[in-house]
Amino acid sequence: MMKSPGRLVVESLGEREIRITRVFDAPRRLVFEAHTKPELLKRWLGVRGGWELAVCEIELRAGGVYRYVWRKVAKGIDMGMGGMFREIDEPSRIVCTERFDDPWYPGECLNTTEFVERGGETTLTLTLLYESAAARDGVLQSGMERGLGESYDVLAELLKVPA
Repeated sequence: MMKSPGRLVVESLGEREIRITRVFDAPRRLVFEAHTKPELLKRWLGVRGGWELAVCEIELRAGGVYRYVWRKVAKGIDMGMGGMFREIDEPSRIVCTERFDDPWYPGECLNTTEFVERGGETTLTLTLLYESAAARDGVLQSGMERGLGESYDVLAELLKVPA
């Protein structure tokens, strides 16, 4: 399965994985920072349709933890998730776990994000490994590529302006 909303490419791999790629017109150092600095994440990650990233805490080191809580103020809804960093290789790679407070898919996900720069552009590759094929398939059917694609569009605009 391959879908391409905008410049986002979403592919299923094997039985339990999803690979997402997106090219940004920015150096990888900036794209990496946009994924690891709370003040930048709060400007692009999931902030659409009345949602804000109200809590963004990051302990950026192997064994460190992170916590995100999105809030839809008008509806009084919170959606939280977090995990642990397994590997940080700045500015080229982040490996971490992901688990939602109110799980909308079963189990934990292992996220591997790689940043490769060529000619001033950065290709981001995010590989998601789920505990089961059913979890992976549920995520694929959720429309997550639309939401992630919109977030990455906001990030692309943010990267045009010095942070």
